[in-house]
Amino acid sequence: MDGSNHSLVSEFVLLGLARSQNLQVLLFIIFLMVYLLILSGNTIVMFLIITDKNLHSPMYFFLANLSFVDMWLSSATTPKMITDFLKEPKIISFAGCMSQVFFDHCVGAVEMLLLVVMAYDRYVAICKPLHYFTIMSLKRCAGLVLTSWAIAFVHAMSQLLAVVQLPLCGHMEIDSFFCDIPLIIKLACMDSHILDIYMNVDCGFVVVTCFILLLISYTYILLAVRQSSKAGASKALSTCTAHITVVMIFFVPCIFIYVWPLSITWLDKFLAVFYTVFAPLLNPAIYTLRNKEMKNAVKKLKNHFFKGNA
Repeated sequence: MDGSNHSLVSEFVLLGLARSQNLQVLLFIIFLMVYLLILSGNTIVMFLIITDKNLHSPMYFFLANLSFVDMWLSSATTPKMITDFLKEPKIISFAGCMSQVFFDHCVGAVEMLLLVVMAYDRYVAICKPLHYFTIMSLKRCAGLVLTSWAIAFVHAMSQLLAVVQLPLCGHMEIDSFFCDIPLIIKLACMDSHILDIYMNVDCGFVVVTCFILLLISYTYILLAVRQSSKAGASKALSTCTAHITVVMIFFVPCIFIYVWPLSITWLDKFLAVFYTVFAPLLNPAIYTLRNKEMKNAVKKLKNHFFKGNA
C-alpha cells in the first residue's frame, strides 16, 4: 500500500484499561486522585527547593528539574486516560496520537538522562568532595539539564519520524490507554520487522546506555562509601538508596516495554501505567521521606502554614 495512505487516518480508537463500566468509574476516581497527588507532590517539592535556601545546591536543583519532568511525563497521557474512563468510544485524533508519541519519548528520555546526571552529581559529591562546588557550578548544572533536553528531543523526533509516515490500514484500534510506537507499528500495512528492530535499537541505546552509566556511577559511589566515616557513609547510603529506588522503578518497566518486549498485553498495560503514573507519584515521596533536608523543609513549611492560620 502506498505510504501516502496514512493521511486517510484521522483518528484512532483506544481500548483502554478495562471494559466494565463500573470498573472504569472506579478507575476514574482512583487515577484522578493519583494524578492530583502527582501534581501537588511534585509542585511542593519544587516550591520547597526554590524557597528554602538550605536546598539551594546542585543536588536539589536537579531534583526540582526531575519533579518538573515527572509532571510532564504524567500529563502526556494521564489526563486523556482519566477522561476516557467516562467515554465510549475512546477516540484520539491522529495529531493527538502523534503528540503522545513525541512527548512520551521526549520526557521519558529526559527523565532517564536526569537520573544519570543526578548519579554523576552524587559521584562528584562523595568521591571528590573538595572540588564539588567547582565542578558542579551553576553554569555546568544548567548545561547538563539543557543537554538532557536536547538529546531527548533528538531521540523523540527520530521515533516520531519513524511512525508518522507509516502506511496504516484496517481497524485503527490501539489496545492500550495511550498511543505508543510498538502498538502503532502493529497497524502498519507493511512488513514491520525492520521498523521493530529500529525502534528497539533506538530506545535500547538510550535506556541501556543510561542504565549502564547509572550502574557504573553507583558502583564507584558504593566503593567510595565503604572508605568513608560512619556518619558520612550513612548519609551517602541514604541518599543513594533513594536514587537507586527511583532508577529501578522507572527503568525496569521501560526495559520490558521498549528494549526486551514480552508481548503480553495486560503486562504491557501494567508496566505503562507504572512508569507514566506511579513513578512520577513515588519520586517525590521517596526523595522527601528518605532525605533529612527535605523532611526539615517540609516541617518548616507545615509550621509556617499552621502559624499563619492560627
